[in-house]
Amino acid sequence: MSEKVILCDMDLSQLTEYMTENFAVKPFVAGQLYGWLIKGADFADMTNLSKTLRAALSERCVAQPVKIVRTLTAADGTQKFLFELWDGNVVEGVLMKYKYGNTLCISCQVGCRMGCRFCASTLGGLVRNLSAGEMLGEVIAVNALGKDRYVTNVVMMGSGEPLDNYDNTVKFINLLCSEQGLNFSQRNISLSTCGIAPQMRRLAEEGLSVNLTVSLHNPDNEQRREIMPVANAYSVEEVISAARYYFEKTGRRIIVEYTLIDGQNDSYSHAMRLAALLKGMSAHVNVIALNPVKETGLKGTSGVKLQKFLQYLEKFGVSATRRRTMGQDVEGACGQLRRSYLRGEHE
Repeated sequence: MSEKVILCDMDLSQLTEYMTENFAVKPFVAGQLYGWLIKGADFADMTNLSKTLRAALSERCVAQPVKIVRTLTAADGTQKFLFELWDGNVVEGVLMKYKYGNTLCISCQVGCRMGCRFCASTLGGLVRNLSAGEMLGEVIAVNALGKDRYVTNVVMMGSGEPLDNYDNTVKFINLLCSEQGLNFSQRNISLSTCGIAPQMRRLAEEGLSVNLTVSLHNPDNEQRREIMPVANAYSVEEVISAARYYFEKTGRRIIVEYTLIDGQNDSYSHAMRLAALLKGMSAHVNVIALNPVKETGLKGTSGVKLQKFLQYLEKFGVSATRRRTMGQDVEGACGQLRRSYLRGEHE
């Protein structure tokens, strides 16, 4: 049996072409179908389509490639979702509520091969990439929960490295921002990378205006290699140079993520070297308290030392704030919920 077609992988024009060629329907029927898809409907719900067409679609296609199978709600209102993909794999997402709207952190891969020591997503390695429609499906699934959880901002900071799934990531951004679809503003999308420098430069040439977030975590190449294997391929200098290029091409300020690990990257000298790297660059540093992952053995910096680090950066003229920690009481760190779910299934 051939693999089913994920309809959410297509924009309206592609879906229209697919439907007219494969199901011999008129273009307006494809428009009706598309309207149902972005609302999170399954084929059975599409009552303005004929039963015959719905049955044929069910045999050959997937309407919603993502469904929510578990929801955890934190004391601060943050919600952690376990998403089951159409093939049984699971990924996770986090919905964070702010005054300006709802931000959904989505996954772009099942697992991850980047090997960052502080991240639970990478502990089992990479299983597979998500398609563009599956990424879109995460947003659609949360939107379907109701207006109070309607997604206004998307951050690609869940499981996986977006630039290691480059083509699907760019396609997802275009699908999300399609005027006929969810009509997102690209400026409400943030893409986080561990620093695949050539792909950062390639992204700069796409003509997009999404926000680029660079997971740096240490300004010293040797020390960065100890926690981020990607640093064996691309030096800090190469990563920052690519980030500068992205800013030059897009005009979008770069966000630098810096997770503080006790005794490893939280000293005065680290702050000074970070400031030197970013000198003359339009950048803002998000200083992050480590979300502990038991298997890594890494310890987060104390709140007092974190505040001192922020003061050091301020002294050196670096724009920096502490990133608000949300959802910590519901396995909020990337990959934790999926990992505990899989352990529970197989133990």
